[in-house]
Amino acid sequence: MKIIILGYMASGKSFIGKKLSTILKYEFIDLDNYIALKENKSIKSIFEEHGELYFRKVERKYLQEVLAREDTIIIALGGGTPCYYDNMDVIGTAENIKSVYLRASIPTLVERLKQEKHQRPLIAHIKTEDLLTEFIGKHLFERSYFYNQANFTVDANKNSELMLEELQLKLL
Repeated sequence: MKIIILGYMASGKSFIGKKLSTILKYEFIDLDNYIALKENKSIKSIFEEHGELYFRKVERKYLQEVLAREDTIIIALGGGTPCYYDNMDVIGTAENIKSVYLRASIPTLVERLKQEKHQRPLIAHIKTEDLLTEFIGKHLFERSYFYNQANFTVDANKNSELMLEELQLKLL
């Protein structure tokens, strides 16, 4: 069994994934951290040195690698992972995978991301909160088709305890 957590950046995928893995006693893998470890570079460095297309190729490679594992794991995807190649088709058609979309509102995402823009290659260049809001809105619109293919959706605007309760009810 694999539980895939997906959603936009700052929706809480890694945080909730770690908490859920502790509760369920499953191994947890943050795909971005896994990529950084395998490539021996930060995600930011990969983007800066090789660009987004290269990153998406290695992201696909390492997603396939973790999905091929036999053990029970929780995987937090990067925000863009579901939107490239046939990643959501692979996730959606596998019998042993349950996917969860953590859906957060634009104001929630802006509030969370404005504090950490410099750590996020896709938004590091955005200068104002209004431009960040516009970028997130556009990006969410483009990505929602992929995110909404998840088996379950959880409201990521509420506190983590409520999210974890809802997740456990939906997954078990």
